[in-house]
Amino acid sequence: MKESRFSENFWSTDITSTVGYDNLIQHMNDGRKTCKELEDFIKQRISIEERYGKDLVSLSKKVCGQNELNTLKRAFDVFKQQIENVGLSHIQLASSLREEIKKLEDFREKQKDQRKKIEHSMENLHKQKTMCYKKTMDSKKTYEQKCKEKDEVEQMLNRSAGVSNSKQQEKLQAKANQSKQSAEEADRLYQQNVTTLEKIHEDWQKEHIKTCEVLEKQDCERIHGIRNAMWVHTNQLSQDCVTSDEMYEEIRKVLEQCNIQKDLDFFVDLKRTGDIPPAFILYENYYNGQRGVSSLSRAPVNPRRMPLPRPESSECEPQYATVGGNGNSFVRYQ
Repeated sequence: MKESRFSENFWSTDITSTVGYDNLIQHMNDGRKTCKELEDFIKQRISIEERYGKDLVSLSKKVCGQNELNTLKRAFDVFKQQIENVGLSHIQLASSLREEIKKLEDFREKQKDQRKKIEHSMENLHKQKTMCYKKTMDSKKTYEQKCKEKDEVEQMLNRSAGVSNSKQQEKLQAKANQSKQSAEEADRLYQQNVTTLEKIHEDWQKEHIKTCEVLEKQDCERIHGIRNAMWVHTNQLSQDCVTSDEMYEEIRKVLEQCNIQKDLDFFVDLKRTGDIPPAFILYENYYNGQRGVSSLSRAPVNPRRMPLPRPESSECEPQYATVGGNGNSFVRYQ
């Protein structure tokens, strides 16, 4: 299938018409508007990422889990640190997106400057061609009128031959000579204007073809540039998701290291007050000082702790699994 070319599809049979050129310029203006809309879209995304990142960093500074000990305290520290890192990652993403915005703006302004020169040249040629065409049509009209007048005078001269006196014949002959001279002058001016119009029309055609080629190239670059900008934008967002997940993975890893028994033992070792309970208060007789025996039986203190109960999950709560062979933690629902 033959590829379409601007230079082959934006002509008009009307010599004064600019409809083809106008359609091309409108299309390029629409393309420039699309570039601006994409810039504004990414700018809003930058604002969202920046605000979200700053909010996460601020959130990570909030007091959370400061009274915990040992492995759970370590989990809280890593949890908050990675949340801060995620926030910083979003702020960095906003900075990277801002660089892409600058490239889009520079590209749009560069194309705008290139089109200014082309549009200025084409508008001048359009104006010259229109004025020359009007002048040519006026001179044609004058030429045709002079030819009619010449023919009429010559017919009068022929009819008066042998009828009018010599003086009238001389007047008619003088008038015929004058009308012939005027017709010849109008013919010369008409031909001159046609030649000038032909030259301007030729220049306009060459410039129109050149303009079509330049605008087609610009449109190709614009489509490629916008497509590439959206591709890069998507890759940046995707990479940020990967980076964030790597940070969340650090949290999952440290959560796997949480050990309930170790945390309990750590707390006991840190805050223990003793392993001997207070003695029972026995009855003492006031008169003979005899001490009685406690009527309450007390089971001996068993220094060995029973196994910790296994936390139970309701049917709607997730069961947490460890990192598998693929290096990722996951949450499995029943």
